[in-house]
Amino acid sequence: MKGGPLALTLGDPAGIGPEIVVKAWNDLRRGGPPFLVVGDYQSLASASAGGASILKQVLAPSEALEAFPDALPVLDLPLRSPVVAGQPSGAAAPSIVQWIETAVGLALSGAVSGVVTAPIAKATLYDAGFKFPGHTEFLGELTASENFEGARGPVMMLIAGNLRVALVTVHEPLAKVAGRLSIEGIVNTGRVTAEALRRDFGIATPRLAVAGFNPHAGEGGAIGREEIEIIAPAVRALEDLGIDVTGPHPADTLFPEVMRTRYDAAICLYHDQALIPVKMLDFWGGVNVTLGLPIVRTSPDHGTAFDIAGRGLARADSLIAAIRLADRLAQARVKEARPG
Repeated sequence: MKGGPLALTLGDPAGIGPEIVVKAWNDLRRGGPPFLVVGDYQSLASASAGGASILKQVLAPSEALEAFPDALPVLDLPLRSPVVAGQPSGAAAPSIVQWIETAVGLALSGAVSGVVTAPIAKATLYDAGFKFPGHTEFLGELTASENFEGARGPVMMLIAGNLRVALVTVHEPLAKVAGRLSIEGIVNTGRVTAEALRRDFGIATPRLAVAGFNPHAGEGGAIGREEIEIIAPAVRALEDLGIDVTGPHPADTLFPEVMRTRYDAAICLYHDQALIPVKMLDFWGGVNVTLGLPIVRTSPDHGTAFDIAGRGLARADSLIAAIRLADRLAQARVKEARPG
């Protein structure tokens, strides 16, 4: 991590990605964290009222730092065919994947300090042969061969205000979640989360709270045995590793303000258990962070919003928050790596 600009991938160019990227640059250009966009120059020009006049093509991340206050730096990797806002197309899939691969490569080389990803549409990518459930898993694959000290992710964390939630399972059908839970999976999620809270968030002694899976955390086995057979043993294993952890807690009482003061991150067992409280707390400004990787990666906590793409309606709050958080995390890693 060498302190360069952030790399921001454009996401699906038919979605709101180009629009919110331009809005984020307008908000952050004076004094905000500098970034360059890895994506299609023409899509950004079409999304801006100023057209190409606000853009500057760069050939290397180092050029972005000087350009950023006056123009949005773009590492142009053009689409193979035009895309219409609001009309997703599988033809864009190879470029979307290339943008992610390029940004990750820049981060691994130290040319950029971290990666922020604008939203992708998984269905469009699946139709084009993309084999990963989403960004998180793809980033894990792209960085799998790199050295990384500590517990390895990828683990998805969502942040809204003072709430942090980390997921044991992510994009799994609800009917399959129980079968995907394991002691090992919960322990690894807890280890990755605790280490990230220390390394990236500066929390010396992280406190974790593990959610239950069944109503009322199983009522002592009367409403399911996952708490007894999987979750409680995982909590004990985390305690044996020296981690400050409690649970399993009934999920319906874990997220009120008074409970959030008792832990630094909640370990949640499936997608909606984690994302519903995050989006209730801060629908517009939530941020997705990938933990346990050798690079910093954040993203906005929303999708491509094809229904409003190209209409000037999209809000950039979540992307701006993701850029600011990526910058803070990158600075924390630079500080940690500095001798003494």
